[in-house]
Amino acid sequence: MPETQLEKEYQASLEYLVNLTTFGINFGLGRIEELLKRLGNPEKSLRVIHVGGTNGKGSTTVMIARILKASGHKVGVFTSPHMHDWRERMVINGLMISKERVIQVIKRVVPLLEDMVAEGFEHPTEFEVSTALSFLYFAEEKVDFAVIEVGLGGAIDSTNVVSPLISVITNVGMDHMDYLGSDVVSIAKVKAGIIKPNSVVVTAAENPDVIQVLREQAKAVGVPLWLVGEDVRWESKWSGELEQEFDLVGLHSTYSKLRLKLIGLHQLCNAATAVTVCEVLQSEYGVKIPRKAIYAGLSEVEWPGRLELLSLKPKVLLDGAHNVDGAQALVQALPFYTRARLILCLGMLADKEREKVVTMLVPLADEIIITRPDSPRAGDWRALGSLAEQHGRPVSCIENPKEAVIYALSRLEEHDMLCVTGSIYMLADARLALIEKLKTVN
Repeated sequence: MPETQLEKEYQASLEYLVNLTTFGINFGLGRIEELLKRLGNPEKSLRVIHVGGTNGKGSTTVMIARILKASGHKVGVFTSPHMHDWRERMVINGLMISKERVIQVIKRVVPLLEDMVAEGFEHPTEFEVSTALSFLYFAEEKVDFAVIEVGLGGAIDSTNVVSPLISVITNVGMDHMDYLGSDVVSIAKVKAGIIKPNSVVVTAAENPDVIQVLREQAKAVGVPLWLVGEDVRWESKWSGELEQEFDLVGLHSTYSKLRLKLIGLHQLCNAATAVTVCEVLQSEYGVKIPRKAIYAGLSEVEWPGRLELLSLKPKVLLDGAHNVDGAQALVQALPFYTRARLILCLGMLADKEREKVVTMLVPLADEIIITRPDSPRAGDWRALGSLAEQHGRPVSCIENPKEAVIYALSRLEEHDMLCVTGSIYMLADARLALIEKLKTVN
């Protein structure tokens, strides 16, 4: 297919998917179950590691996949949302699905969706269709493992049609309360919905009330539960601005001097969770994962927008701290970065706990620039500026994220640091603008 024709068809396919967002967030598994049945139930042929949680599930997903790839396995990874390219959502051994394949799978699914609606079924949402397409793609490519990140919640998420080898719940915090519940126990009960019979549960949750919920669900379906914070131990040895090293006492083995490019103590917990998953795959399922693969896999992990240092002079840091727990992790990590002044560029969705995040981050900064995430959920984005002004710092409000970060760069001296954080919907635009601008600066 000629390049121009390919691009034209690919964009049309993407537009079709994007238009499905008009069906919004619509919980329930009936629609995706019906769609998957019409596709021949590809999910039933997959060996799945299902990764849920409030924060860290994307990083943990990628770490697990990297270790498995380093072990010689063919690994499919489904994550959301994407940063720059929709195809980031479906990756096999580090390579995104091709544009040709996207066109093919969407052409196959369109008549099935039309038949469903004609027969009186509700139309599946964009995320449900994306999830089904990933299962189809991974099944046809005969991956050895599919590491599937939960979209939202657990029990009510469209990925929850799988029967996993291992269910992972990184942690449970306060996020998406309008969908999942107003307290941590209610949210934990929804997250625990990914715990299924004939599997193993791994969690790094620390809250005793959350752990109790997970224990009860694991017991109800008769599966073992491993607590990363109790059954596994790790210790930070050192951290630079681009890499850190740690020791780990796992379920079955001890590892010294593990290296990780992802910065922050929270990433050590995510890494410990990923290693625990791999040790369980070895002990419970006989999966071959050489010791050296754990070292190699972790050392290769990259995950854009998670404490990502784009530049050293001046320092430019990107981090998707979109909720309170994410902001707390960022607060803990900021001392690792030496700087004179700190300029904070922040954009958050209206349905997040914005006041709490502002209270945590703004006092650490010398200057604040507020911007608007490209999302209908941005709401009154300028209200974030009013919250920031209460802390006695100079605040600028610039609606366009690209313009906001370019202005922020102009405010930096050589030894200052810019931290761009908040919604992933804002981070994507900001990241592209920064990468382009920094080429001319450095």
